[in-house]
Amino acid sequence: MVDPTSRALRLLSLMQGRRDWAGAELAGRLGVSLRTLRRDVDRLRELGYPVEARPGVDGGYRLAAGAALPPLVLDDDEAMALTVGLQAAAAGAGAGMAEPSVRALTKVLPVLPARLRRRVEALRAMTVPAPPWSDGGPAVDPGVLVAAAQACRETERLEFTYTAAGRPPADRLVEPHRLVPLGRRWYLVAYDPSRGDWRTFRLDRMSGLRGTGARFAPRPLPAEDAAAFVRAGMDQFRTPTVVEAVVEAPAAVVRDRVGRWVRVTDEGPDRCRLHLETDDLDWPALVLGATRAEFSVVAPDELRERLAEWSARFARAVAG
Repeated sequence: MVDPTSRALRLLSLMQGRRDWAGAELAGRLGVSLRTLRRDVDRLRELGYPVEARPGVDGGYRLAAGAALPPLVLDDDEAMALTVGLQAAAAGAGAGMAEPSVRALTKVLPVLPARLRRRVEALRAMTVPAPPWSDGGPAVDPGVLVAAAQACRETERLEFTYTAAGRPPADRLVEPHRLVPLGRRWYLVAYDPSRGDWRTFRLDRMSGLRGTGARFAPRPLPAEDAAAFVRAGMDQFRTPTVVEAVVEAPAAVVRDRVGRWVRVTDEGPDRCRLHLETDDLDWPALVLGATRAEFSVVAPDELRERLAEWSARFARAVAG
């Protein structure tokens, strides 16, 4: 005799795979009577799944949309597709989706069967990513992102080797607090007990990241939030150039072409304004070229000079 819990999970899997089911067909697939099917449906409702019933002789059931997303039952292929898609989004392929994708991965990967984890890793290892030109930042292994996010959530000390700019690699032991995607990079905000202070680490400069299993008591961060802490640290060492330009194209079209790193504001049906901060004027030149539309530079004057250099270089290439 099939356990009622196992049967309820089987029922849930069937109802998530198809929108409408006749009661008799569902009962037949489960090998139970209609009365037992009704009890199983009631069990799903008690667990928060909004199952709608269609009365009548040919009545049936439908899994409706609810106020909150209930737990899902996925087969192997669906779990693979979900995990690989989340990894791609975490690596920056989806505009505005990197951070929530990391959070979702921290929930999916720990419960993924070992056989599927091996398949996901094999697929990732044998796939050459082709990120959009607008990504532009250093690549970060989704596995590193997930491991760091899990350590933040579980207040577990992290060990890793860190290579800061112009310095030799050094082993670090920290108490992770939050991950922050800023600009075109990922940062880990953590407390460093050996230095008795808070630090910011770029994830693309980490290697050998591993949890120690040792828990710690969270400390108050000396900033409004982790993003503010990262920004404050960056502002100590740089004065970014503010770029502003007007593009003769709809805002929605331009957003799709330039990616998530640029702020685009609507200024009419066929005009928008671009705002971004940068340390390198070649970057906004690339952005403006990718709009594939007429544009004018509002600021800074140095960008106009850089575009003139590019224009002359391209003109020579065409003449050649």
